[in-house]
Amino acid sequence: MTEGTDLHGADEPRLITEPGLAARVATIAEPVLADLGYRLVRVRISGLSGCTVQIMAERPDGTMTIEDCEAVSRALSPVLDVADPVDRAYRLEISSPGIDRPLVRRSDFDRYAGHLAKIEMEVPVGGRKRFRGTLLGTDGEAARVRCDDLPGDAADVTLPIAEMAEARLVLTDALAAESLRRGKAAEREARGKGGARQDRESKEFRGPELQGQGAQNEEE
Repeated sequence: MTEGTDLHGADEPRLITEPGLAARVATIAEPVLADLGYRLVRVRISGLSGCTVQIMAERPDGTMTIEDCEAVSRALSPVLDVADPVDRAYRLEISSPGIDRPLVRRSDFDRYAGHLAKIEMEVPVGGRKRFRGTLLGTDGEAARVRCDDLPGDAADVTLPIAEMAEARLVLTDALAAESLRRGKAAEREARGKGGARQDRESKEFRGPELQGQGAQNEEE
């Protein structure tokens, strides 16, 4: 298991991406994040309790403090306001990936080798779409997984990452302990640079409500 190492850098592309409107938001957000030294993890748009655009981001080493979230929100809000990809009022939410995070890059599957993950494929592999097991790293552009529910040699499967609909870590004591170690290391580094405090593993920053082109202007 590797702790917070930069395996492929800020330019490593995502192999698991989102469709539709979320993809349009991702296209706008990704270069802004890259200019700031961050990587896009996922965009999710929710219509519950009003429209929320959640952008999950991280540094190349996998860390993300609340100060990082605030910096991203300040830079990204005016860009989204001009590009206007959402046709109604929405709230922008910037967050870290959290402990049971999505896996979207090849390096994610290498970084979290030894941890438990759930994977859903877009097309069946061996007659099934859903897999749960221990990550064993990668082989080319595919992830190696030791499945919980398959016997013997059949338990080890190779799944093309680009054909995954979703992949995410499963919360375990071992994962929580490793995340805590990474969080403390990031906190020490932040203190050395001026003392930013990291409150919890999964952080988010809710920016002001933004107006889409088709929405009425409302003052908060």
